[in-house]
Amino acid sequence: MNDAATPARYDFASAEPRWQHAWDDARCFSVPDVPDGSRPKYYVLEMFPYPSGKIHMGHVRNYTLGDVVARYKRARGFQVLHPMGWDAFGLPAENAARERGVHPAAWTYQNIDTMRAELKRMGLSLEWDREFATCDPSYYGQQQKLFLDFLRAGLVERKESSVNWDPVDHTVLANEQVIDGRGWRSGALVEKKRLSQWFLSITKFAPELLEALDGLDRWPERVKLMQANWIGRSEGARVRFALEEPAAGMEEVEVFTTRPDTLFGMSFLAVAADHPLAAAAAARSPEVAAFVTEVRSLGTSEAAIEQAEKRGIDTGLRVRHPFIEGASYPVWIANFVLMEYGTGAIFGCPSGDQRDLDFARKYGLPVPPVILPPGADPASFSIGDTAYTEDGTLYNSGFLDGLGTAEGKRAAIDALEKAGAGNGVVNWRLRDWGVSRQRYWGCPIPVIHCDSCGVVPVPDEQLPVTLPEDVDFARPGNPLDHHPTWKHVGCPRCGAAARRETDTFDTFVDSSWYFARFTAPKAGTPLVAAAVNGWLPVDQYIGGIEHAILHLLYSRFFTRALHSMGQVGVAEPFAGLFTQGMVQHASYKSQDGRWLAPDEVEVAADGTSATDRATGLAVTVSRNDKMSKSKRNTIDPGAIIDQYGADTARWFILSDNPPDRDMEWTAAGVAGASRFSQRLWRLVNGAAAALPPPGAAPAEGAARDLRRATHRTIAAVTEALESFAFNVAVARIHEFANAIEAAGEADGAARREALEAAARLISPMMPHLAEELWSLLRPGAGLVAGLPWLESDAGLAKADSVTLAVQVLGKLRGTIEVPVGADEASVFAAAEAEENVQRAIAGRPIRKRIHVPGRIVNFVV
Repeated sequence: MNDAATPARYDFASAEPRWQHAWDDARCFSVPDVPDGSRPKYYVLEMFPYPSGKIHMGHVRNYTLGDVVARYKRARGFQVLHPMGWDAFGLPAENAARERGVHPAAWTYQNIDTMRAELKRMGLSLEWDREFATCDPSYYGQQQKLFLDFLRAGLVERKESSVNWDPVDHTVLANEQVIDGRGWRSGALVEKKRLSQWFLSITKFAPELLEALDGLDRWPERVKLMQANWIGRSEGARVRFALEEPAAGMEEVEVFTTRPDTLFGMSFLAVAADHPLAAAAAARSPEVAAFVTEVRSLGTSEAAIEQAEKRGIDTGLRVRHPFIEGASYPVWIANFVLMEYGTGAIFGCPSGDQRDLDFARKYGLPVPPVILPPGADPASFSIGDTAYTEDGTLYNSGFLDGLGTAEGKRAAIDALEKAGAGNGVVNWRLRDWGVSRQRYWGCPIPVIHCDSCGVVPVPDEQLPVTLPEDVDFARPGNPLDHHPTWKHVGCPRCGAAARRETDTFDTFVDSSWYFARFTAPKAGTPLVAAAVNGWLPVDQYIGGIEHAILHLLYSRFFTRALHSMGQVGVAEPFAGLFTQGMVQHASYKSQDGRWLAPDEVEVAADGTSATDRATGLAVTVSRNDKMSKSKRNTIDPGAIIDQYGADTARWFILSDNPPDRDMEWTAAGVAGASRFSQRLWRLVNGAAAALPPPGAAPAEGAARDLRRATHRTIAAVTEALESFAFNVAVARIHEFANAIEAAGEADGAARREALEAAARLISPMMPHLAEELWSLLRPGAGLVAGLPWLESDAGLAKADSVTLAVQVLGKLRGTIEVPVGADEASVFAAAEAEENVQRAIAGRPIRKRIHVPGRIVNFVV
């Protein structure tokens, strides 16, 4: 069929917006705030984007994956919530204001408009009626209410502490935002400062946050491991070392250690430069005071501390050993001991800790070995330049001699408790979440500071506390702090002159509950019980592995906190988590060292070499680089959609690799995806006019092979979509297209069944093309988006034969194909007759035959 109404080539440019309007008009993707019970609920959510200006290929992959899930689950009869919003506060907008002279709000909302339009072009089945940005007062005002609820519940604390200070972004960073000693956004080495900050009490939930990981059976194991390591439960002991002479009002120094079994290997005790004993020693000694000042100024980042030469100074103080009568040890100040970790003091066992060993060697301190490696001779074993940190047998350790590491720990703790010198404890690496940030473009913290009343919560009727619009970004620092009027208010309690809190929230607060707000985004309260309890938990959450600790841990904490206050009925926010891989692209560097964009080079057919279009000179090609602006190897999704259509971009993004792995975007790959979409169009367009009407019964005989291919494909694609194997679904549909073409026109009814199945099976992945094909096959029959998922006929889908791997002595030697249900004797005979298997057996007698039905045959010779 070829006429003006149905052109020979699929016109995606007109079809895609037409079907998007049709979905909107039919409100295909809208659901009530409270699931109505007519169908099971399913909440699918991709991590919402930061409105940076334009979408990139990472967005295309992330939101395509989520859209496949949403469309598939909708077809399977679920009531699907699939919303979209914007993680809109943060420093990039403030930096843009400084650099370009534009207000952060104007920059942010302009970017949102641009990105919304680009996302809509992708044909995502999103409920745009629920859209919000975290910088909307209607959102962050409700967040302020939640904060005050946390405050009333005892989950907020204001305290002075040593904080991570980003000297480029001029703000505090949480520990999780310091990556290898550098700010997660700026990359600057993080400094240590002492400031008064607001903290959320995440540590109160540390045990349950750790324990609950075992129940998250639809989370990637590596994400759970990363969270477990960050929470960092460790068993050990608090050891109290008595000072020979009291100092700083202290008679003892407390240390936490995970290795109480090595106490007999003690060589020194070390404290942080901010420890009270260090202050006391500095007050007596100018030399110590100078060292303390130097440590504070030079120890600017955790990475720098870890990599720096281990240095210290003796305070002149000494502590007594809890087990060794009459033994005492010097108290040092060391540059590698941090006040915010543990107790700010450690006991040094140089033989069992490399850092302690380096320190001891530098200052000539003893290194008594106390752990004997397996098989080592106690008479000759010694510690050289490397500490022994593995398990072994205790020796040179008094009453602990002969015990293993685990037994030694228990025995040492028992002895400490009996002597009143310590006790066994569980320690946590996790620290409370510091949420104060010294910047303008964030949610204002809703408290007021009064000289008479102290910290006063902003009354509910005065919420939201909105940001002033007339701010000055020319001055360094926080514009809220030097605003002439905004921060000056009356105290809500006494009426006296008071000051607003000028710090704003860490933007990770904004993203720690947005998934709950989506359930009732226009409500006048933060959450509506029926809505949030009806939709949560999120059934399938999708996003990058880079958020394994930051966002995901904070969201889990927020949900548990809300659960503890009775505001949410679930304790975990995300039942299923999928972390997608990155989109990569080859990068190109010219001979003069410049990075070249893909459209500036001519790439050879094999993709391994390229030349500079401008000069004709060869360029260096690096494959599988992460897309980045710095290497200029990004691809504009808008340009791809202009050239090939959204469905082509979606199809290729799904076809290359399993979605949890990195994929390489190639021009050849996307062109191939485009050819396949046109091929499907031609299959349907060329056959639609000659097909029998819907419902015609397929003939037996010749039609059976095509019908079997149809139902096997339905079963295979269904299985692949259920297991997130989207690339497998794509491959099965490619094979199905081959089968349809090979079948020719043997039976019209079977051909109609196959083509209709193809149109419906591609609908989660290429939804626009699916609608276009369906409209040709069933004019006026409604939208594919509203159809139920196809069910395969088990009898037709059942395979006649199965392929078995054949091994000899456990090594693969060949494969055989046998009828399903074949008896074991026939299977063994077929396996022994396989040519490669015969060569591997080489005439040797077979001592044992093993058959795992449907899987393998193994011969032991």
